[in-house]
Amino acid sequence: MPELPDVTVYVERLRALTQGHRMEGVRLVSPFLLRTVDPPLMAVNGTTVAAIHRLGKRMVFELDDGGEEPLFLVIHLMIAGRLRWRPEGAKRTTPNAVALLDFDDGTLLFTEASKKKRASLHLIRGRDALIDFDRGGMDVFAATPAAFGAILRDERHTLKRSLTDPRYFDGIGNAYSDEILWKAKLSPVRMSDKLTDEEVERLLRACQDVLSEWIDRTRAEVGDGFPDKVTAFRDEMAVHGKFGKPCPECGAKVQRIVYAENETNYCPGCQTEGKLLADRALSTLLKKDWPKTVAELEEMKRTKR
Repeated sequence: MPELPDVTVYVERLRALTQGHRMEGVRLVSPFLLRTVDPPLMAVNGTTVAAIHRLGKRMVFELDDGGEEPLFLVIHLMIAGRLRWRPEGAKRTTPNAVALLDFDDGTLLFTEASKKKRASLHLIRGRDALIDFDRGGMDVFAATPAAFGAILRDERHTLKRSLTDPRYFDGIGNAYSDEILWKAKLSPVRMSDKLTDEEVERLLRACQDVLSEWIDRTRAEVGDGFPDKVTAFRDEMAVHGKFGKPCPECGAKVQRIVYAENETNYCPGCQTEGKLLADRALSTLLKKDWPKTVAELEEMKRTKR
């Protein structure tokens, strides 16, 4: 799922390309994408793009149609949704297209590479209606250590869950939470209400440093173009998507915890004092044979060859 760095650059480039321009309309390809019926989608025809905002992991087009309250077109890409900028009036160019948003200077191609149809498009009127899409998460760039720690300690959760909960923190998902926890040298299953003040400050700095780094990286890669290759797996990442590969700092093999459709990646050398975290499926299967350390895991692999 595109997270804060990706959505930030999407918004910046969309602002540069479409703000002040006329929106000609939306060609809806998949009826599952549109989640509202009032106002009708054709209400965007002929409007002017007044502004573009980031709201968590959502992108919001603020549209002026001459009414007392602006229209807001809210896009949520979810896991498999992506955007691509094409010349004006572009035809549907991929079977994954779910909508084409036409402007007087180009077309925004909205795709979703999944049959689960989780991406969404909402059209609403008025700022009060927009409040329903704000999950309320804290902006870590504006956070003080005290405020950041208060949210972490308010309820007892693993750090992985706390960081990825949009009600707590804004725009952080599965990929960047792995990188943040590695940077902070904290276990993903450490309980949020047990952090020391020093650990809270370290985690906040890691949030700010990692997200800033990846915003800057993405901006540099995109330049004056458009972010056509947004992915959660980047070669330069330290642990996310790097299961079995060496940690760039200590050399220990990156491990993972698999659950549902996601996985958590971590370095046992940097984050868990060499201990393996229990993978629900494998540890249930192996029970007492589940290795407790990386050394035990490697020994298990050798004896089974």
